[in-house]
Amino acid sequence: MDLKGKRVLVTGGAGFIGRRIVSKLEAAGADILVPRSADCDLREKSNCERAVRGRDLVIHAACRSRGLLLNQQEPGTLFYDNALMGIQLMEAARLAGVQKFVTVGSVCAYPKLAPLPFCEDDLWSGYPEETNAPYGVAKRALLVQGQAYRQQYAFNAVHLLLVNVYGPGDHFDVRSGHVIPALIRKFDSARRAQASVVDLWGSGRATREFLYVEDAAEAVLLAARRYDRPDPLNIGTSSDVSIADLAAKIRLLMGFTGDLRWDASMPEGQPARRLDVSRAEREMGFRARVSLDEGLRKTVDSFREQAG
Repeated sequence: MDLKGKRVLVTGGAGFIGRRIVSKLEAAGADILVPRSADCDLREKSNCERAVRGRDLVIHAACRSRGLLLNQQEPGTLFYDNALMGIQLMEAARLAGVQKFVTVGSVCAYPKLAPLPFCEDDLWSGYPEETNAPYGVAKRALLVQGQAYRQQYAFNAVHLLLVNVYGPGDHFDVRSGHVIPALIRKFDSARRAQASVVDLWGSGRATREFLYVEDAAEAVLLAARRYDRPDPLNIGTSSDVSIADLAAKIRLLMGFTGDLRWDASMPEGQPARRLDVSRAEREMGFRARVSLDEGLRKTVDSFREQAG
């Protein structure tokens, strides 16, 4: 798909990843519609129908997602909101004759104990990790919907499985942010308070893979342009890091000189995450460009500019 002149709906286009997607679409010459959640609640069928009208391409990047604490506190809301938004939007897009539908999915859809590195063919080999299963299963449902619609209606739906995305402009909140922005905020607060120790959840042994937000947006545009198959695509770096090593990197960047105290009685989510990203490189030429160290520096620099 040549994006120049295409009428594109980007749900979540004002959000963390969505803003980058919109910026890249603008550079490609697309005609972009970004519905605002305050005026266009996608849980309402009529809003989905209005949003997709006259669009050539839908990029569904809207989601309700936060850190581990929110997953524990609001599992029902996370399942309902994410499933309902996506299911209704895709059905509305099909009925409206939209040419292509790109779903921005999540690594949370993978089974808790999937073999490393996670391969797309192992997606259904087990149940997701319990603390984020409602969100992960809701995202799985959109993959099934897209594949079913392709089979029955020849509807061109594609599905991306993104690892943890981070970068400037993230949600820097200890309670509801994801791990990188939450750690940045926590170390900043500790340094300002001259605290001698920072308490962290879990053992620190869990591993995660992280993708810089600009790389994530580039992958979405590549999928819109080049990918037209029913199989989901892993989007990541194929490089993981333990939470303990991640915390050490951020601690150094934030200038916190105190100690770290791990509370192994607290949950730490899925034991390990690392993707096999060979299919995305083979099918659409995607390869992440920004290393974790470079991305963390950029993220911390941006946070400091905002925090003052």
